[in-house]
Amino acid sequence: MRRRTVLAGSGAALLAARLPVLAQPADRHGLSSFGELKYPPDFPRFDYVDPMAPKGGSFSAQISSTFGNQNPETFNTLNVYVLKGDGAAGMDLTFDSLMVRALDEPDALYGLVARSVRVSEDGLAYRFSLRPQARFHDGSRLTARDVAFSIMTLKEKGHPRVAAVLRDVAGASPEGDDAVVVRFAPGRSRDLPLIVAELPIFSDAYYRSRDFEAATLEAPLASGPYRVARFEVGRFIAFERVADYWGADLPVTIGQNNFGEIRYEYFRDRDVAFEAFKAGTFTWREEFTARVWATGYDFPAVQEGRVKRETVPDHTPSGTQGWFLNTRRLVFRDPRIREAIGLAFDFEWSNQNLMYGAYRRTASFFENSDLKAEGMPAPEELALLEPFRGRVPDEVFGEPWSPPRSDGSGQDRALLRRADTLLRQAGCTRDGGVMRLPDGQPLTFEFLDSSPVFQPLLQSYIKNLSLLGIRASSRLVDAAQYQARLKDFDFDVVALRLGGSVTPGASLREVYGSVSAKVPGSQNLAGIENPAADAMLDRIADAASRPALTTACRALDRVLRAGRYWVPMWYGATHRLALWDMYGRPRVLPRYGLGVPALWWHDADKARKIGRT
Repeated sequence: MRRRTVLAGSGAALLAARLPVLAQPADRHGLSSFGELKYPPDFPRFDYVDPMAPKGGSFSAQISSTFGNQNPETFNTLNVYVLKGDGAAGMDLTFDSLMVRALDEPDALYGLVARSVRVSEDGLAYRFSLRPQARFHDGSRLTARDVAFSIMTLKEKGHPRVAAVLRDVAGASPEGDDAVVVRFAPGRSRDLPLIVAELPIFSDAYYRSRDFEAATLEAPLASGPYRVARFEVGRFIAFERVADYWGADLPVTIGQNNFGEIRYEYFRDRDVAFEAFKAGTFTWREEFTARVWATGYDFPAVQEGRVKRETVPDHTPSGTQGWFLNTRRLVFRDPRIREAIGLAFDFEWSNQNLMYGAYRRTASFFENSDLKAEGMPAPEELALLEPFRGRVPDEVFGEPWSPPRSDGSGQDRALLRRADTLLRQAGCTRDGGVMRLPDGQPLTFEFLDSSPVFQPLLQSYIKNLSLLGIRASSRLVDAAQYQARLKDFDFDVVALRLGGSVTPGASLREVYGSVSAKVPGSQNLAGIENPAADAMLDRIADAASRPALTTACRALDRVLRAGRYWVPMWYGATHRLALWDMYGRPRVLPRYGLGVPALWWHDADKARKIGRT
């Protein structure tokens, strides 16, 4: 490994002895979990982009997915990578990373700020060579010092969800301005180098005079294709394309970042948001409510052809959507009680009467993918699960648990009788129409949310729970309070959808691992502390091949489903899109993403025809 000479004699020799030897002769232009790369070193651009896409115009939408401390209903800080505050949408547009993902491969990354990477023989050191032309928005050079600062700062001060994943980063150090060496602890997860390569890069000089962990409305210095243009707290935030963006002509960016402005609108009520879309306040929408999709799109702009609707296949795992039961609460400690609560939800009736038959029932934590456990365990799965026989339910070694189908009546007596039996087996008793826990306290709990979207479903669900003598209620709070209570695990039951990945890795520990159950702000909302799940999570993180990963995920799925940690909701294997007819996009969208807004563009001719110039 070539290093600048900073010490002389024996001191330099001792320092060099501590550094890993980067013995592989060739640098790599890309990374993937299992070494699979579609594009060669000299590829001109990604196949799915349109290199002739026009630049300019605007894109506007409502935030539909979140990361870090983001809140879908409001924001009060532009610092999205820490725990404090409610982060604004779109801030990731302003930051560059060492490498970026190809959307037509399961998990491949190619160089952005990093032009190449060299890996040590033991896989514990990655040396990223940087592009000398990389610049921050103020014109200052982006150097290896900035990369090292960013990695270590996120590990030490970043949002708990980020910091937990980076725990096996042993260090990051610059080699002059042009290279940075990232060191990993022995036993690091398979995908940790890829996660590091996608981290945002901050300016070390900028943060020397600022508190990285503070909530702030000052846009941080960044280097990405967009910068913050203007915003009103809790209402909207707009980004402008950086005209002289340093990376505009790289193979990984050609045909992308086409809009002159990207704007995100905020609404605290979904119905109000839909009315705003109908009025053209924002112009691109993914519809998540089946009722609205089935009945709401009869307004004039649709009838006149100014707003188009389409359904696009979703080839990615559908993620995990359900009501998560907080097992930190005494009322949810017994899995039999958790299962009984789930049996009171009549999905078939709800789907037919409230959701227009648009959905399928979720059963798996890896729904809509080949990572889902089905049938009896394969020998490879049994080999992983066998050490836990006697410590996990017997069903883990048989057919995986799935929520039963109801008769669709909305009040399936057979399922309610089964729920009552489970409650009594758990030591609960019924007294005067009230189901009581073994200690005599009433079995009561609360559904917490910040949006009324699930209220129609909860009405029938709560009614069925009352037939069992369970006193359930629903509470709506404002978005800021909701986020604060999630961070502190101050809730009984919450509805949540967690996105899925084609190649899940160590980040699953943050959702289902025992350690994360005690970390405020983590996504382990159910408070899962299960040694068998932890072992499967380790197997997932360390899987050396895709078949090994698939086996470990299926084994984890069996363990989690047997735990009854949630009441599974539903999924759909499509994207339902509604948009004002002013956009262009590549002819064929990539398999693993819609590419919105990065790959799309403003079509000036279409916009003129509908009066949206």
